[in-house]
Amino acid sequence: MNDFFASFGLLEWKPWVAALLLPPVPLLWLLLLAWWWQRRRPGLSTLLLMVSVVALWFSQCQVTGWALERQLATAPSLSTQRLADLRRSAAGGGTAIVVLGGGVRALAPEYGEAHLEPQSMERVHYGLWLARQVQAPVLFSGGAGWAQPGVSGEATVAGRLASRDYGRNLRWVESESSDTRSNARMSLLLLQKDAVAQVLLVTHGWHMRRAVRAFEEEAARLGMVVRVVPAPMGLVADRNLTALQRWVPSGEGNQRVRQALREWIGLASGA
Repeated sequence: MNDFFASFGLLEWKPWVAALLLPPVPLLWLLLLAWWWQRRRPGLSTLLLMVSVVALWFSQCQVTGWALERQLATAPSLSTQRLADLRRSAAGGGTAIVVLGGGVRALAPEYGEAHLEPQSMERVHYGLWLARQVQAPVLFSGGAGWAQPGVSGEATVAGRLASRDYGRNLRWVESESSDTRSNARMSLLLLQKDAVAQVLLVTHGWHMRRAVRAFEEEAARLGMVVRVVPAPMGLVADRNLTALQRWVPSGEGNQRVRQALREWIGLASGA
């Protein structure tokens, strides 16, 4: 599907497609249909109304987001032993940590400049922490998403924050990509020049499955032999949530459901 959009020059339409497929938009259409049929088909109208209301409720609950995320977060967090093994393998060179961007704000008034979105900041923080543990250089990949035309390159902002606020320079800055697929392609082109053979891929657990697939497929297209090691972060266990947090609609629930559904749509479409 990603290639389909690219072949017709319609990649900028991807955010619109996602917005129309993600809740609450489809459920609102169902509610309108139920209203339209209330006189002509009262039985079907009542059924659609009940389904829509129940679906709207659960589309805003964290328990739904957790259920959708379970099959996306296929890789566990890196253990202490795993980190030690990776540090030994990185000692000879050829290893890079790749942090995928998660969004940028054109202007954060409190700083008076562009700044990373919270998800992106979490990934940078973990990526730089991982770099200290493994002793490997870092690449940050992120330009301006299709929904953010004209915004400063995310990687440029990340490079500034890493140097100024964390005291660590990024080895590579990839600021031209617009989605996960181009993150992979453009990052690998940079790493290919330095003969990198192992990539520790940093992103949120719910995004990891699609990100690993993109890197492996793009590496094959480029004829590169690269080992992709998932380094997920932001994994949240449902057992840490109270009943109120699980079953009552909330902003966090809405975000988790939409994130997970977006990933499932991306996986199904080959994005």
